[in-house]
Amino acid sequence: MTADQDVLPHSAVVPSLADLTTLRVGGPVAAYVEATTEQEFLDAVRTADETGTPLLVVGGGSNLLVADEGFDGVVVRDVRSGLEVASADACGGAVVSAPAGQNWDGLVREAVDAGWYGVEALSGIPGTVGAAPVQNIGAYGQEVASTLASIRVWDRAQARVRTLTNSELGFGYRTSVLKRSMHAAGRQEGNDPLAPWYPTPRYVVLDVTFQMRLGTLSAPIGYAQLAARLGAQQGDRVPSVDVREAVLELRSSKGMVLDHPDAPDHDRWSAGSFFTNPIVPIELAERLPAPAPRFPVRRVAEPGQEAGVDPTCVKTSAAWLIQHAGFAPGFGLIGEHSPARLSTKHTLALTNRGGARSEDLVALARAVRDGVRDRFGITLVPEPVLVGLAL
Repeated sequence: MTADQDVLPHSAVVPSLADLTTLRVGGPVAAYVEATTEQEFLDAVRTADETGTPLLVVGGGSNLLVADEGFDGVVVRDVRSGLEVASADACGGAVVSAPAGQNWDGLVREAVDAGWYGVEALSGIPGTVGAAPVQNIGAYGQEVASTLASIRVWDRAQARVRTLTNSELGFGYRTSVLKRSMHAAGRQEGNDPLAPWYPTPRYVVLDVTFQMRLGTLSAPIGYAQLAARLGAQQGDRVPSVDVREAVLELRSSKGMVLDHPDAPDHDRWSAGSFFTNPIVPIELAERLPAPAPRFPVRRVAEPGQEAGVDPTCVKTSAAWLIQHAGFAPGFGLIGEHSPARLSTKHTLALTNRGGARSEDLVALARAVRDGVRDRFGITLVPEPVLVGLAL
């Protein structure tokens, strides 16, 4: 590392990235910064870039798998929190801003309590507000793109603060301009060359502004499983507080919420969904077994382009493919004694059973990916950012 740790604000010693990630794996870091103000955050990012020091910006650590060897650079964590309400009226709805370090579920809870709707189905997703737009987090029929108005970012290429509107962010399924900036030519394939900014995007999120509607009823329910849980029909609106409670229950039943770090349920020692649901050409989808799920795909809207359904492809379920390729819940490479196993509750989560190393998780991910490819001809792409590792 070339940067002097003494010039970094609020530097602290952290034993390893295992302490900062929900998978609880990852080796030591060369330097660590906790930024409590925007200026400290900007100073840390600028210092890293100006000195050629590798940079890893960490939020909740729920979307990272880091090598056992660690990270020979500076890890910067934004610990700012709080909400700023610019307005809340019937005409414009609630216009609310939050710093990148704000806990995501805390924002959702505040929204539901205040009578703002549009994010209630995103309850329980671990991580921070700054991470939400990078991969356009979504669950149970909602995506953050539907309520996000704009973000303020530090553009590492232009070395300046910029504001990007929703239409400039190129949102699609689990993707955005931010995420694509980590890969050469803006792609996000599993084997794409990495851009110079990796493992942090070119655009580092400073704060996010949302525009939500006012009301105690939810947005129309868009997910069949959630509707069934609520005793409703798809398209119905129900109290947002009920949607939040039902989503938290569903996520908990799948091991997809965080416990206290010392909690014994290792199904929750994960990065959530490890693979994205694959988007495949229509021709390949037609060769899948009839029961395989098929969903319409919203076209990625780059600046100046119109969004809409892409008629050339469909989305299918990674969890369905994994299970029907022969990987049952709880699968491990050496059985029940495997240090890394699929969750016993949900095949889409890879879990640390208490003593796993990052290489154990990568080996399991490779086995699952290869098994699905051999069975269905579809190559699954990991959702977490892999640092110092590759499938």
